[in-house]
Amino acid sequence: MSDRLIDAAKAVLARAYAPYSKFRVGAALETTDGTIVPGCNVENASFGAVICAERAAVAAAVAQGHRAFRRLALTSDAPDPVAPCGLCRQVLAEFGLDLEIISVGATGGRVIYRLRDLLPHAFTRDDLPEGA
Repeated sequence: MSDRLIDAAKAVLARAYAPYSKFRVGAALETTDGTIVPGCNVENASFGAVICAERAAVAAAVAQGHRAFRRLALTSDAPDPVAPCGLCRQVLAEFGLDLEIISVGATGGRVIYRLRDLLPHAFTRDDLPEGA
């Protein structure tokens, strides 16, 4: 299954909109029912409005009614595998810290992370006061 997931991330990488950084990123999120939802980065002249590939995949998955995720494949133009940025880690943590993240570099190198290892001491809904 991870090959299909990685292939989906590589395919959407080609659609990334990165005219400023020239750093394209593709992501594919696998739901617990096996659905694969892709996302790519979308840059903006107002840099704060940039949407990362991981968050684009999460938003698309949620829009399709998915809330439980098994793994995420991540690809980019970088020669070596990259990890999600801090903001993406926090967004992914909203849906569970056991997420497996498979990152593949442009030269084929592969690293597998667990979200909980990338975001130790994560702030989650369990940290909110009751009723919040």
